[in-house]
Amino acid sequence: MELSGNVSAVVTGAASGLGAATARALASKGVKVAIFDLNAELGEAVAAEIGGVFCEVNVTDDASVDAGFAKARAAHGQERVLVNCAGIAPAAKTVGKNRETGQPKAHDLGLFEKAIAINLVGTFRCIAKAAAGMVTLDPLDEAGARGAIVNTASVAAQDGQIGQAAYAASKGGVLAMTLPVARDLMNDGIRVNTILPGIFETPMMASMPQQVQDSLAAMVPFPKRLGKAEEYAKLALFMLEHDYLNGESVRLDGAIRLGPK
Repeated sequence: MELSGNVSAVVTGAASGLGAATARALASKGVKVAIFDLNAELGEAVAAEIGGVFCEVNVTDDASVDAGFAKARAAHGQERVLVNCAGIAPAAKTVGKNRETGQPKAHDLGLFEKAIAINLVGTFRCIAKAAAGMVTLDPLDEAGARGAIVNTASVAAQDGQIGQAAYAASKGGVLAMTLPVARDLMNDGIRVNTILPGIFETPMMASMPQQVQDSLAAMVPFPKRLGKAEEYAKLALFMLEHDYLNGESVRLDGAIRLGPK
């Protein structure tokens, strides 16, 4: 797909981090970008910066997502691109300890369900609703291409660490559904690919002490640093532009393989 002013896109979780970098990269190509996020202050700022539109969206809520797509399409027309970056990264062991009593404490199922609801179900919800609109579009070429979707999983989907049961399960689901969703949409000309980021510079990472960030960077085989959001965006755009790349999941991690902790 040629990314240009004739294309519109929706990026979830685009008020900061990987999503914001992707929104900026798409806008630099002339693409009309709608930003889906719960953070109105940051989202409006990114939208103003790139000449896009901000839509306050909760990906766990059907009505909120429907309203977001309606606003985005009213401003830019039916999107041909969806990039899913909205997500959370909770940490809790399957069995921990009560801090007050020291007694064993089972994982909070509410936290587990929240991770699944946002990272997995929220991703699929946006995929299904975006694709339902994309199939109504005229093909872009003789092959019948209508649109492209990029999802965000994590290296934790394949080598989740201690305390990442909920996170790994949610991101593992994103990884697992990539191929079947691509197959579901193959006759509609919609490609679906997924990125598995490693340890990246994000707002959450920036809140950690510098010593911790340096320690994490040292774990990466090469280059020995944290990934940059712009590098994620570069791969996302490559996936969108490469017409033969479909049903694929790619690790973007400097060759790191996470140990138990």
